[in-house]
Amino acid sequence: MIHAQLFMPSQSGGLEIDLKDIFIKTENLYFAYEAENDGAETLDAPAVLKNINVEIERGSFVAVLGHNGSGKSTFAKLLNLILRPTAGRILVEGEDITRADMTEDDIFAIRRKIGMVFQNPDNQLVSSVVEEDVAFGPENLGVEPEEIRRRVDAALQVVGMTEFARHSPHQLSGGQKQKVAIAGVIAMLPACIIFDESTAMLDPLGRADVLKTIRMLNKEKGITVLHITHNMNEAVLADRVLVMDDGVIALDGTPKEVFKYVDELKAMGLGVPQVTELMYELSKSGISIPETMISEEEGAKLALALINQ
Repeated sequence: MIHAQLFMPSQSGGLEIDLKDIFIKTENLYFAYEAENDGAETLDAPAVLKNINVEIERGSFVAVLGHNGSGKSTFAKLLNLILRPTAGRILVEGEDITRADMTEDDIFAIRRKIGMVFQNPDNQLVSSVVEEDVAFGPENLGVEPEEIRRRVDAALQVVGMTEFARHSPHQLSGGQKQKVAIAGVIAMLPACIIFDESTAMLDPLGRADVLKTIRMLNKEKGITVLHITHNMNEAVLADRVLVMDDGVIALDGTPKEVFKYVDELKAMGLGVPQVTELMYELSKSGISIPETMISEEEGAKLALALINQ
């Protein structure tokens, strides 16, 4: 297993970060669940996260990869204050959100800045009508009715669900439900959205539709995106990839930088995009591959060039 950061943002040419525009920063972040008592002795719980130091730039699209139990979902829940760290600090827009004097209002304010969409959309749907479900968050923020109406209409338009405004969420497909859940988060006007395995339960069509929405929110609306996933092909769409293994950040870089470590990723129980795997096997057989391939278009161009040689 790799337990060292092979890439840091300052070392990877395409990831120079303007220190004036860091949205999230963690410093020496640790997390362990409370110790268990088996009746005879107290058993220390192992650390789930260990000394996480990372900076997330405003407006970036970051994919967080890792096998089950690697710590990636715990990391996401810490950023949204669903969990509190055992040690270390989290800063959001320069504000220490882990300080001891944080009030419930302070925590609520952070959750307005950082929205979260979970794996199962049914867990986030609270109403029997789509537009009422999307309005739930703004209503709890005390937003005026006219502004709620505007936000609901705008959020449904953003995710392409306007025509379903008066439908029951529970009659929708999995992908449509997830888009309603995303609209409910958008309506609260967050600067950042964390998608925690939000495509894991969807079929390929629903997954593609939700991914299109995620990319649009990032590229067109400027929302900072953290996409927690185990799908390598989804990670290719990000600006940056963090790979977590055994509670540490093992790899950090652009998709091309990270996915060239095929053997190391496999040792962590992960794979690589299909085209990357194919090119890796071709290179092992003696065929010269000029660089890491992560998209099907790149692979197709190279295959055509090899055929025409």
